[in-house]
Amino acid sequence: MAQPKYRKIADDLRHRIVTGALRVGDRLPTEPQLQEQYEASRNTVRDATAVLVNEGLVERVPGRSGGMVVREKVTLTFHAHRAEMRRAKMPAGPTGETDAWRSEVEKQGYTASQEFQLTIEVLPRDLAERLHVEPESAAVLRRCVRFINGQPSSLQDTYYPMDLANEVRELLSPKDIPQGTTRLLAERGYLQTGYYDEYVSRMPNPEETALLGLQRGTPVLLHIRTGYTERRPVRVSINAFAGDRNRIVSTHGDAAVIAKFRPEEEES
Repeated sequence: MAQPKYRKIADDLRHRIVTGALRVGDRLPTEPQLQEQYEASRNTVRDATAVLVNEGLVERVPGRSGGMVVREKVTLTFHAHRAEMRRAKMPAGPTGETDAWRSEVEKQGYTASQEFQLTIEVLPRDLAERLHVEPESAAVLRRCVRFINGQPSSLQDTYYPMDLANEVRELLSPKDIPQGTTRLLAERGYLQTGYYDEYVSRMPNPEETALLGLQRGTPVLLHIRTGYTERRPVRVSINAFAGDRNRIVSTHGDAAVIAKFRPEEEES
């Protein structure tokens, strides 16, 4: 079966980007130029450039001097199995959420930063079920918008039951918690001994699109983690990763065996 023409155009433009013929910040030829170059219709050219937008290789820049511009391709590999777990070279106790994410970013040679905010929200039914509280109960939402090299990369929303927040009052602080909430809760007798992870891919809602600066057609990958102590679930964290800037991996079994064949998976 013959490959659609828009795919051939996308392949050619992608090759030019990957090989460096088109560099970060360079503009693609205009639509009329692409139509003439590839002897293609306007719709075919638009379909081709849409493929590159969805792959995160180019972005649309508005204005008369804008157009399709080659963007910096920063892809973070997030190791879900390592997040918040104790590590041999870390201080005793669980690794904080922010520490786990920041160490991932810095190990891969990028610069990490985040913006924090706190609100009180009414829990939707699905989150109330995860936390074993009544539907439409109040909860503390602690949100972090996370940036890599100054570009938004992911969004973490963590919900805590209100009765827990009333007991551990720091959860109500409008500032980030230096040691992270995982360590804070452990210090207060709420050591999380189990996690239940879910992975969901979907199109972003308008808020996610705005906060993550997503191009049209770019999905988000959700990593939903419910944390449990021996007595109860204490939080639900929803990490929304921009689909064109992240990949999630998870290893199981003997990590040393895997590291022999994939040295990059060896923990530092």
